[in-house]
Amino acid sequence: MDKDNSNNIDNSNESSDRSRDGIFRGRKVNEKKGVKYYLKEWILPIAIAFVLAMIIHKTWFYLIKIPSGSMRPTIMEGDKILVTRVHNTDKLKRGDIIVFHSDELELDLIKRLIGLPGDRIEIKENGDLYINGQKQNEPYVVNQLGIESKFEVPEGKFLFLGDNRANSKDARLWDEPYISKDKVMGKAQFIVTPIKRFGKLK
Repeated sequence: MDKDNSNNIDNSNESSDRSRDGIFRGRKVNEKKGVKYYLKEWILPIAIAFVLAMIIHKTWFYLIKIPSGSMRPTIMEGDKILVTRVHNTDKLKRGDIIVFHSDELELDLIKRLIGLPGDRIEIKENGDLYINGQKQNEPYVVNQLGIESKFEVPEGKFLFLGDNRANSKDARLWDEPYISKDKVMGKAQFIVTPIKRFGKLK
């Protein structure tokens, strides 16, 4: 006996509609999920990384590119230098390479720390450097320039010279040869690039 299928309802169209509706709803969900995904997986991490980079830059260290040859041969033009922020200038030592701001020149400079507060500095005609009566060994100085000079570093001040004495505008030539401690910005630590010159500064 044949079964009567007259009462069977054809749900094929309804199923198709539901499928399409599911696809559209899925698209909307995916679109919403996509925005949240990008916010969570990309925008937020980038924002956090940017904030951390700013904090690190302001607090710990930063990079500078050297524009001149005043610190040759220790530092060359174009070298990129890692500089650590100085929070306690009392820990600085003679011979440190320091980044500081010159109010006189209205520039940030990089030079070698030669004179501490209270030091008596004398530069002879032949370029020899004496600190508190003791002749200094300066293996990093190649190009001498004998500008006879005498300094007595005041309290709260430093005295800086470039390694390239024949081509460095420094304390010997400034109207105000001393730099206040609060103008010290950082201590140069490493040559980062070029890679062939990578290494710790001395």
